[in-house]
Amino acid sequence: MHRAEEDHTLQEYQYELENRMQNLLWTVSGDYELDAELDIASFQRSKYISLYDAVKQGAFARYFSRDDFGMYLVKKLYLGADESTLMMLAQMCVDQAVVDKVTQERRGVTTLRKKAFEDILERDFDRLAGGRHLVGRMKIAMLQQGIDGSYLAEKRVTEQMEKLFSIRKMTDTMEVIAKVDEFYNRLVDTDFEKEHGDLEKVLSVGAEDLKKFDWQDFLNETAAEASIEDLMRQANSSVLQEEEDAAERRAKAGQILITEEAAKKMYSYIELHFGSSYLSELEQQRQNRRICRGVHADCKLYFTDGILHNCVRENNTYVIARRTWEMNQRFYRQNLRVARHNIAALGDILKRSLQARSEAEQLESSFGSIVPVKLWKVGRSEDARLFIRRFQQNNSDYVVDVLIDASGSQRGRQHMVALQGYILSAALSRAGIPHRVMGFCTFWDYTVLRRFREYDEDKEADWRLMEFTSSSNNRDGLAFRAAADGLLNRPEDNKVLIVLSDGRPNDLVVNRPNVRNPAVYTGEYAVKDTASEVRRLRSQGVAVLGVFAGEEEDLMAERRIFGKDFAYIRDISTFAHVVGRYLKKQIDNMD
Repeated sequence: MHRAEEDHTLQEYQYELENRMQNLLWTVSGDYELDAELDIASFQRSKYISLYDAVKQGAFARYFSRDDFGMYLVKKLYLGADESTLMMLAQMCVDQAVVDKVTQERRGVTTLRKKAFEDILERDFDRLAGGRHLVGRMKIAMLQQGIDGSYLAEKRVTEQMEKLFSIRKMTDTMEVIAKVDEFYNRLVDTDFEKEHGDLEKVLSVGAEDLKKFDWQDFLNETAAEASIEDLMRQANSSVLQEEEDAAERRAKAGQILITEEAAKKMYSYIELHFGSSYLSELEQQRQNRRICRGVHADCKLYFTDGILHNCVRENNTYVIARRTWEMNQRFYRQNLRVARHNIAALGDILKRSLQARSEAEQLESSFGSIVPVKLWKVGRSEDARLFIRRFQQNNSDYVVDVLIDASGSQRGRQHMVALQGYILSAALSRAGIPHRVMGFCTFWDYTVLRRFREYDEDKEADWRLMEFTSSSNNRDGLAFRAAADGLLNRPEDNKVLIVLSDGRPNDLVVNRPNVRNPAVYTGEYAVKDTASEVRRLRSQGVAVLGVFAGEEEDLMAERRIFGKDFAYIRDISTFAHVVGRYLKKQIDNMD
């Protein structure tokens, strides 16, 4: 049973990683029909090498023709070129062809490239230095230059490096192909051109010739198309991972320039991977015009009940969502006693606080029910408070919105976040407080708000929190504003917004020509905007609480966003006590 669960977890990890890298491949390339073979296995050895390989694939597909380049490599191999050396040259030339272009748009790629180069140099130095061609030493020099901006090499290597660096200015695929071919014929096999002809001769190899050739030495399939995909995985370009760990996310945040044509395809992608929206197109446009203003003016909102409820087509994302749902339920069952205790404790704290407010309060007044023992004051005192007034408050003047950070940074603890969200929602239901629960994440310029339950639904709706899953980035300021828009329209006098987050707003900015706000939404800029949104909501009478479940290093950012009104949950067993104490204070202080 234990082995089966391990296999299940590993398979889910493979699904998740493949899906994330594929999404990033599409993001960098801007082509949502691009189908490339990604090197998932190498992620275990070095995540930086694997991710940068994906970046190169996406970038090359965007700026050059991957099909033309791949076909050249296939034809060169068909004519007898050495596979390992040709592929090394191809990888080096692809890197130089895309590095300046992609780093101008996405500055964080520089850091990723440096880390990948450090891992390659550490792992492969002896093999590269001991090769019989200059190609290995050229690659060492290229890696050193990418790490610290300089390199030490013998004169003949330096001469070749100048030629390699010249590729950075190229914009045509044939120029890159010609440079790879030149390097190979001059540095690896000086007799190749004499025996097989020049580049024109290589490119003239026909499809019929390729089909006759036995590719079994390096492929499982004999089809030329299959060989192209395999070569593209090694030689071309791709996309950065969507959700990185803490250090990587901060280092890689950047901008991507996209065309309007690519943007039009994005809505279909969002619909496919997050589920169709429960709002009409007209209503979504109205929401965007009203809410997406200021620093969020180039953004859009997307409201959905999730892919499990409004699935357009069962795909890899749907499979992952189903498996995550099952894992969240299993985690709940494993922590059943603690969860039930927290629900009961938090629910009772809320009910007692509301009941205390519901008790009749008596105040002396100049009108109301007369108090006989005070009648002596008539004509003898100016104090006209001879009456008692009774004030009755009720529970119906409270409403709560729960907003959960569903970005990729929550990936490692999404089962815990799902449990916390469920405990909070179930406790509010137990106390009879109307509440809505939504998760939020951002992909491209869409901030996706996934609804788990609406304000006046029955307690059965709380269980939908087990469907919580995380992906992409997070634009907290816009998500807070969107959630508060519905909250402020509620009739209740007392409004509370509870945010479960890791205190790390970070959104990959999509940049188009003539955008109004091209700044990257990360770091200090994002924290200031989110904190400003919290202050704005509080000025409108909304009590805002942050429930922090991230890493200690992000506590300062959480404190800057929410001030003193945030709860740090170190252990799930203390959830009810910590959150209940804050909510009780809010109830006691509200009029």
